[in-house]
Amino acid sequence: MAADRLTIDPASVFDDIDARTVEFDAIVDEERRAFAVQYDVLRALSGDEPADRAVALFQHHADRIAEAAAVALARDIDQERVIVSENDLG
Repeated sequence: MAADRLTIDPASVFDDIDARTVEFDAIVDEERRAFAVQYDVLRALSGDEPADRAVALFQHHADRIAEAAAVALARDIDQERVIVSENDLG
């Protein structure tokens, strides 16, 4: 399953401070999938340290994060939680 687009569920967005990720669910081809975007991605997109603004930065860059999440999913569709890294920004 290689998805070109996915739809982020805004109600699922959660800042996992300990893991330095923002976790979220998205719908891909009518299937709910779990994702986590690393703080490094948020820093690369915004130029700012996520710290206590990770969710706000995530929301501001949600379209780019959705594109990167689709790339990450295509890389390994069998992951339980797809990790979105800076390499997925393209």
